[in-house]
Amino acid sequence: MVLLKALTLIFSADREVIFIAMTSLSLAVASTIVSMIPALLLGTLLSIKKFRGKSIIIVFLNSLMALPTVVIGLMIYSIISRSGPLGGLRLLFTPWGIIIGQSILSFPIIASLIYSALSDIRPELPETLNSFGVTGIRKLYMIFRESRTAVLSAILSGFGRIIGEVGVSMMLGGNIRWYTRTITTTIALETSRGEFELALAMGLILIFISLSVNTLLHLGVKSHG
Repeated sequence: MVLLKALTLIFSADREVIFIAMTSLSLAVASTIVSMIPALLLGTLLSIKKFRGKSIIIVFLNSLMALPTVVIGLMIYSIISRSGPLGGLRLLFTPWGIIIGQSILSFPIIASLIYSALSDIRPELPETLNSFGVTGIRKLYMIFRESRTAVLSAILSGFGRIIGEVGVSMMLGGNIRWYTRTITTTIALETSRGEFELALAMGLILIFISLSVNTLLHLGVKSHG
């Protein structure tokens, strides 16, 4: 009976269900994009350059990957809260606050996986590109193309870390209805209230999003294979 009501909420295009799903999806995509660019740059730098402190950075990234989301949320909360150094920007309990926290969550994952992916490419590839005069952005593009499966997997892993988290969204977004409420915070709230229909509906949507992203990744990789 609960499942039937949950499906009814989804297929009747309930206004609140759609809003929550689109809020989660838009915040996750924005956060992934924000973290992806610096993560790609750092991951590439770590894979092709040798410099002092490189191993320390790698260990630091791996440590950040294991941090609970509530710890990240607490750290960002202390910075953007009214008494924090960035309190004047009024980012707390806004979508931008969530994006900042989620970006920090996904950054070490994408950077670490990019580093691992590019470290496994054939060592003669950069030398071959140099011999043909391929440098700069085009050289990076060719290297990324060679490891596109691993690169796309890294970005997807960062997105997956974001779309399913609850701690950052709850602490930095405040779970405000019609503003910062996401799929995971709705599930947590409605389950605590005993309103399992809406919680289950959001859970099914979250599963659908995850399956859709993985399917698109598979088709994208296959089409370039």
